[in-house]
Amino acid sequence: MELTDWIVILAIALIAIAFFCGRAPASWSLENRARRVTGTRLLVQAALSLWGAVLILVHGLFVLDGLLGMHAAPHTVLAVAALLVAFGCYWSVRGSKLLKPRRLFSAC
Repeated sequence: MELTDWIVILAIALIAIAFFCGRAPASWSLENRARRVTGTRLLVQAALSLWGAVLILVHGLFVLDGLLGMHAAPHTVLAVAALLVAFGCYWSVRGSKLLKPRRLFSAC
């Protein structure tokens, strides 16, 4: 895949996140809006991290000339990609928890 295709995939993911998470009713308090903005930001970070990990994997392992003509060791590429995936999963979980409405009464 060309780099243009990768950028289009990233743009579609970011637009989808902005469309589904960016809406906030005018009657919400500042605290709820801040939670919504922070959750959306964390989901955008997760999308960028996972996109970067997949891009590094594809161009670092499966392309003959490597990323920008450089040849990195496969274990280095896998370690960086695994680190980015771990960050992406963490940010995704934290962002989705912030986007959920707060409970008024909890059993704990």
